[in-house]
Amino acid sequence: MTEQRHVKLFRNGRNQAVRIPVDFELPGNEAIMHRDGDRLVIEPVRKRGLVALLKAMEPVNEDFPEIDDPAPTPENVF
Repeated sequence: MTEQRHVKLFRNGRNQAVRIPVDFELPGNEAIMHRDGDRLVIEPVRKRGLVALLKAMEPVNEDFPEIDDPAPTPENVF
């Protein structure tokens, strides 16, 4: 079973808030909160990696023009 900690709820303006103990800190400065029955679940926002971004992209169905781009010759390099 996961570690538990008794915490107090308090008001911050019109919002209810809870102070997160240091041993429960989440990385970053944003989180996602959702309800699971009578529980509140707080999860860190995970950065999406390049692979996930590429999988989410739709293929491009366009004909691109041919580009005349010859390989450089040794005398033209630097």
